[in-house]
Amino acid sequence: MTSLPPLVGPDDGALFCTLFDAYPDALLLVDPQGMIRLANPSAVEVLGYSVEQLIGLSVEQLVPDAMRSRHAAWRESYAGQPRIRAMGTQMDLVARRQDGSEVMVEIALSPLQDHGLPYVVAAIRSVSEYPRVKQALQRARYSEQLARFGRLAVEARDSQQLLALAPVIASEALQAEMAKVLLLEASGLEFRIAAGVGLLPQEAAGHRLPNEPGSPSGHVVATGKSVAVGDYASEQRFTIPAHYLQAGLVCELSVPLGDRGRTIGTLAVRSRRPHHFGEDEVRFLESLSSMLATVMQRTASEEALHHAQRLESVGQLTGCVAHDFNNLLTVISGNLQMLEELPACADDPAVRQLVGAAYRAARRGGELTGKLLAFSRRQVLQPTVVDTRALLASLTGMLARTLDQRIALRIDTRDALCIADSVQLESALLNVVINARDAMPQGGTITFTSGPAVDLPAELEAEAGLSPDGYVAIAITDTGAGMPESVRERAFEPFFTTKEAGRGTGLGLATVYGFTRQSHGASTLRSTPGEGTTVTLYLPRVAERPPVDEDAGAERPRRVRAGVRVLLVEDDPEVRKVIQAFLAAMACEAFACANGEQALQLLDAGRAFDLLLTDIVLGTGLRGSELADRVRERAPDLPVLLMSGYSSVLLDDESQGRELLRKPCSRADLERAMAKVLGP
Repeated sequence: MTSLPPLVGPDDGALFCTLFDAYPDALLLVDPQGMIRLANPSAVEVLGYSVEQLIGLSVEQLVPDAMRSRHAAWRESYAGQPRIRAMGTQMDLVARRQDGSEVMVEIALSPLQDHGLPYVVAAIRSVSEYPRVKQALQRARYSEQLARFGRLAVEARDSQQLLALAPVIASEALQAEMAKVLLLEASGLEFRIAAGVGLLPQEAAGHRLPNEPGSPSGHVVATGKSVAVGDYASEQRFTIPAHYLQAGLVCELSVPLGDRGRTIGTLAVRSRRPHHFGEDEVRFLESLSSMLATVMQRTASEEALHHAQRLESVGQLTGCVAHDFNNLLTVISGNLQMLEELPACADDPAVRQLVGAAYRAARRGGELTGKLLAFSRRQVLQPTVVDTRALLASLTGMLARTLDQRIALRIDTRDALCIADSVQLESALLNVVINARDAMPQGGTITFTSGPAVDLPAELEAEAGLSPDGYVAIAITDTGAGMPESVRERAFEPFFTTKEAGRGTGLGLATVYGFTRQSHGASTLRSTPGEGTTVTLYLPRVAERPPVDEDAGAERPRRVRAGVRVLLVEDDPEVRKVIQAFLAAMACEAFACANGEQALQLLDAGRAFDLLLTDIVLGTGLRGSELADRVRERAPDLPVLLMSGYSSVLLDDESQGRELLRKPCSRADLERAMAKVLGP
């Protein structure tokens, strides 16, 4: 190796100063006491001090406070045994700048003692510009922002607040000029801008954008995969809106926002710098989107749970009210029937008219309690296999003749069989149609769709072992006024209505809710003011219709033979009197008891009976179902007929296949039920 000639000329000092100043790394000449004697311009850039401020400054001032005492001890030890330390041997050094900020550095030390000079030259290089360090710092920043969002997500209970925060964090972390959350509308045809920062005037929060497959967001929703556009100028896959280009945006990254395996929207960022988003940025934005989706799912589940609990509480109350009210109606309607048959009433047209009006009112009261029982899931159902396509075809045919001619009906159905009470299902659908009609006073369109469910509401998702293939979805969509959120949240509550007085009971959608839940399904409502409403019923699906017994004919009405001895158990004295009167009119002999214990005493006394007729709810003491079990032990062949003002899963279990007579009942209802139990 050729050695350089010694510097002996008169310009050696000038050459040294030139080299010192021109060196790309920061250079400090430090004396044995740790005082800086010389500094080059690069040191100004790295450390933030001027050259004049650096000269005479202790090097300990360039060390973070927490490390200052250790550094002073290390420097004194180094001064005793100075040695060369090359650049790159350590990567955990930090320098404190004049403004208090810190910068990661590498430091090389060159002692000049061998040259007869009591100094050390420190070469300082900022490593923040190194690609690997830059990437590490960037990833650390992304992790910090994700942790920040995670902490807020744990503490917050308002998903809207976090929905607004997500684009803010995305914009800050990725240094993007624009960030926004797009949520897919129920129709799947449009996006709604749910939140954003740096939004253009054409895309303010709340605006809707078409869901086009040729757009990055449309592609993300269609494929469920993230999309990065490095430079709009060279992009061939997607159509870029002109207002993006006019705003100077040239680069884009969009990631899917998921919900239980479905893509429900996108989280997108845009930048004015081409190729600004790489793999690390994709991973960060996907992680942020995943956290946001989790928060939205949790909030939706909590809201659904609270809503279900509130409706369950109301349902229990309405069920009890309906039970008591049905007993009252049994007394009223029963006495009206007997009054109608009195000779004095039969011979007086005015009295017959009054009694008839009162009896019709009692029947309407029974229909009202029926709706309450439907909401509280305590009505008596007779589930069968229902062809939803045929049912909707029949229903729309009837509606076409009865609805306002300004209302158009559309139907889009696929073959699907469900398990439901066909009469109650049709009644529930009619309730929805009536609401849809009232929401379109000037006319509009009602669309019926049905088929295997492609998604499920939260309450069905939570059921173990169930999948979308297990349900049929029947949806009714109108183009009416729609509902604000405050109305939508209460739409299924009984007696809640926005109609003027006298135009509705507020039980239409409540019965739909109760019917679907009692049928082991669910119902959902989606509505937007000015855009209409969709009510969807989810019912259990079956693969095929069971074989029909061709020999089974229609049941023929039968009368009860005279002299039947009936053990009647009813705790309500007024109801007991009405049932006794019905039995007497049928030439039956009734032995009435107020509770189950009295009935057992009669049986134990050796009394013989042809039928046990008992209410299920008997106040304190034995329930009617328990009484029936005790009677079976004493008289296994004694037929049993249960009565109740309501029915539920509990009562279905208690009835154990026994015939159940619903109150309020007429004498004809009682006779039919008794004839069925007693047989020929």
